[in-house]
Amino acid sequence: MSKTEQITPPTLERYELKFIIPAAMIDPISNFVSIYCSLDKYSALSENSFYRVNNLYFDTPEYLFLRNRINRVEKRFNMRVRSYGNNPKLPYFLEIKQKRGDVIKKYRGRVYETNWHQSLYQPEDLSDQKKPIREEYNLHLFQRLALIYNAEPKVLTQYIRKAYVSDCEEYARVTFDMDLRYKQEENYNLIPDLNQMHPYDFSTNFSPGCNVILELKCYTSHVPIWMIDCIKTFDLQRQGFSKYATGILEVLNTFNFDFKKSQSTILF
Repeated sequence: MSKTEQITPPTLERYELKFIIPAAMIDPISNFVSIYCSLDKYSALSENSFYRVNNLYFDTPEYLFLRNRINRVEKRFNMRVRSYGNNPKLPYFLEIKQKRGDVIKKYRGRVYETNWHQSLYQPEDLSDQKKPIREEYNLHLFQRLALIYNAEPKVLTQYIRKAYVSDCEEYARVTFDMDLRYKQEENYNLIPDLNQMHPYDFSTNFSPGCNVILELKCYTSHVPIWMIDCIKTFDLQRQGFSKYATGILEVLNTFNFDFKKSQSTILF
């Protein structure tokens, strides 16, 4: 199997090093990493190497996941369902991303049913003997967390991505994300209407002239030397950015909801 055909493991523990860069740096960094990497499957099939990623994020009625992110709670997680393309097709990917310090642990499972959301509260309905055991576990974990936290859709975000996979390591990725958009979404909808999506990559969320999110991702057991060289060569400075937190705050701001003030009035 070639690197471009490899699928992200159902469960993995990795570093995600984020940097906010100007669009003018995409080509130079791409040229640098292309010595060690190849375009991933989706980028390789795309005419301009960019493809659309859609994320339907869940949260609790009191926005507990968002609060934990803003308050930098040491051990936190978020929940999302991912699809690809302007006209997404199955499978969709149910994902949990758990953060502890600098380490991200990601759980992922595929669903193939158009009414996948109806099975969230009927755990046996997502069982499928054809799926790997690890994926089965991850799907049931997503279900349990949705039930325990009463988590439901809050915002749909999307962006276009150019992605590379390492030819030298078992697992390492480089991604460029840009053209960030969002819309309030309280239904289980993963097919975005581009006319209803709003940009949120403007200067109040990014430094002037910088609106591309560069991520270097690798196993925690091994940071490739070429990644370190890339950081030094382009003098990259790490900078955190949450697509979910930024998107949902834009939604709340639309309704003039004072989130910071509310934190002192809602107990969780």
